[in-house]
Amino acid sequence: MSIIFAKAPLRISLGGGGTDLPSYYREHGGFLIAGAIEKYVYMLVHDLFQHRYRLKYSQMEEVDTPSEIKHPILREVLSNYWDGAPLEIASVADIPAGTGLGSSGAFTVCLLKAIATASARSTTPASLAEQACHVEIDLLGEPIGKQDQYAAAHGGICSYEFHSDERVTVEPLALSGATLTGLRDQLLLFYTGETRSAGTILNDQNTRTQSADHDMLQNLDRTKSIGYQSRDLLISGDLNAYGELLHEHWLNKQQRSPGMSSTRIDDLYTTARKNGVVGGKLVGAGGGGFLLVYSTDPERTRTAMSRADALEIRFDFDLHGCTATTHS
Repeated sequence: MSIIFAKAPLRISLGGGGTDLPSYYREHGGFLIAGAIEKYVYMLVHDLFQHRYRLKYSQMEEVDTPSEIKHPILREVLSNYWDGAPLEIASVADIPAGTGLGSSGAFTVCLLKAIATASARSTTPASLAEQACHVEIDLLGEPIGKQDQYAAAHGGICSYEFHSDERVTVEPLALSGATLTGLRDQLLLFYTGETRSAGTILNDQNTRTQSADHDMLQNLDRTKSIGYQSRDLLISGDLNAYGELLHEHWLNKQQRSPGMSSTRIDDLYTTARKNGVVGGKLVGAGGGGFLLVYSTDPERTRTAMSRADALEIRFDFDLHGCTATTHS
């Protein structure tokens, strides 16, 4: 009897998010920075004595063939990347879906890693990320980018450059110990209490980008420039300037698509800015999820946000990316 245990990290966007969508990078090239965090999607795969596929996530399915599976990612991954006997698969996550931390991409990467391990196939972070992008973008037609899959596969704090010919250049940022400590201590993550589907916002971005909408392209060009500036400031260790740039990033992002913010989110951000926060932004497509802020007075910020009923999720950075182990 063998059980494969896999986990893939979630991520926070640190600059340039939104330029990783094919509708933009295939014409203009994309660039962003993301940090994998020690919050995970976990998966157990049992590959012996299974007569039917038994799948446990937020729901439970039991089917004879992959084509019968209702969960779209499970169906497409098993249909395209698995040729063995039926499996039992169970998944859980530290953070629920719909909160902007890249759970869908992490789920796909984690599943691909688990079944590759069950098949005794070697993988690389790049191959896992590309397979996951193929499943979500090409097979399922989701209006998403490549950031989540690459961050889950690679781990660490990296810059990702998305080329028009589909190449992706991954560069771990050379951060000093003091800078990494500063990010760990002064980047704070608060749940807004609002979940959202990224589809509406990302569909609007895709449609307007494909039609060469001037305002959208100008916004994304500025977002990409902020990504490069963010990289340079982090490498130089100027965290206060990086915090100020986060604020500019958020102001720019708010102009991108309708529904990017809400009264609750605006109130929380105003509270944070009055209590030690230099800058911050929503993580993910927008509309809800988590608010990431850079604070020069973390305890003051925590106290104020707690009074505003914003739950803090404390985190550290994951440096390993997706991993899998086999237990007999």
